[in-house]
Amino acid sequence: MTATVPATAALALGDDALVLSHRLGQWAGHAPVLEEEVALANIALDLLGQARVLLSIAGDEDELAYLREERAFRNVQLVEQPNGDFAHTIARQLYFSVYQHLLYDRLAEGGGPFAPLAAKAVKEVAYHRDHAEQWTLRLGDGTDVSHERMQRACTALWRYTGEMFQPVPGLDADWAALETAWLERVGDVLRRATLTVPEGPRSGAWTAGAGRQGLHTEPFGRMLAEMQHLHRSHPGASW
Repeated sequence: MTATVPATAALALGDDALVLSHRLGQWAGHAPVLEEEVALANIALDLLGQARVLLSIAGDEDELAYLREERAFRNVQLVEQPNGDFAHTIARQLYFSVYQHLLYDRLAEGGGPFAPLAAKAVKEVAYHRDHAEQWTLRLGDGTDVSHERMQRACTALWRYTGEMFQPVPGLDADWAALETAWLERVGDVLRRATLTVPEGPRSGAWTAGAGRQGLHTEPFGRMLAEMQHLHRSHPGASW
């Protein structure tokens, strides 16, 4: 890269990818069908690869992943939400992957310090988005049970989506335009899936920007303890 990548922005994007990668990795051995076992694992690996590149810009990737306390992480709260059932995971994937694809596409075109990284990642994220959209359509317009579960998941996670469009220092993006494009894309997918676009607020009084500020939801602490357990149990070990 010819330009210096802002460490603060790299940390925020890296934490998003790292935390969601770990959440998706928790599906190993539990996915509803074998094909999804492979698909979710591949998406998790893509995100982990992105996280490694981004965290290495901000510092030592292993120290940042395994030795930081909860308040030092800068991921949005959406990605730390528990997997729940398969519909819940797909709703989370839909919301985040549409956002990530829009953001990386703009960064790739912008020619800034993130352009080379974004140009490579956007191809992976396009698959993540398409995978989530196809499953949203399949579940939303499927059986009565799958429709009800998908609607419930979309509604439950809606309040975490506004935080994604809070400006991140070091990222040159038109956040209002990104949010408008996200609402249009997600709304179109939900309507085609015969789902109702949630009407509730897309952030609460304390959730708007909270993850970027190091304020996280209760499940994140438990997830972090699981993710960091091995490294903290054997400090300095070589594998």
